[in-house]
Amino acid sequence: MIVISLALILIAVVLLVFGLAGGSSLLLVVSIGASLLAAVALVAGARQAAGRATVPNGTPAGQARREGDRREPSIPTQQTSADVDTGDAGWRQPPGSPVTEPRERLRVADGYDDEPAAEETTAAQAARIARLVDEVRVVDGRPRYHLAECPHLVGREHEPLPVAEAVELGFTPCAHCTPDAVLLADSERR
Repeated sequence: MIVISLALILIAVVLLVFGLAGGSSLLLVVSIGASLLAAVALVAGARQAAGRATVPNGTPAGQARREGDRREPSIPTQQTSADVDTGDAGWRQPPGSPVTEPRERLRVADGYDDEPAAEETTAAQAARIARLVDEVRVVDGRPRYHLAECPHLVGREHEPLPVAEAVELGFTPCAHCTPDAVLLADSERR
């Protein structure tokens, strides 16, 4: 795909030069179209290359798993800039995997003894939650999202976030305030 992209860029440059030299607006428009196609091909090539960077078990390509290593494969999480509604340029990302883990493993992995457990939700409920625009609260660096009145937020700096974005970023619902159950119940009443 990258070779195709480079060829399209070359074609776009040639068309641009001939269009400018000959005063042909049609060649200029075709040059712009070729440039756009080159951009699409470049993005597609980058996605293909990223897809080849991991093997099916989640291990990065070229990094062999040691025999006897029984850890679950990690699920990569996307880091998104927290430049919306935060006033800073930090990262809003929970630690660890977005997959719900047993409470004991979370304590060791997160390093927080006071972190609440994750609310249990079905896959169908999680899919419905991921489409909602309701606001939840997150504490930077912590893995849970909460309702605004959750007691876990008392004394902690937190920020508002649409629940769909919180789910996309890998946050999981708090078992104390049960945001998924409350938000789903509210959405059914609407």
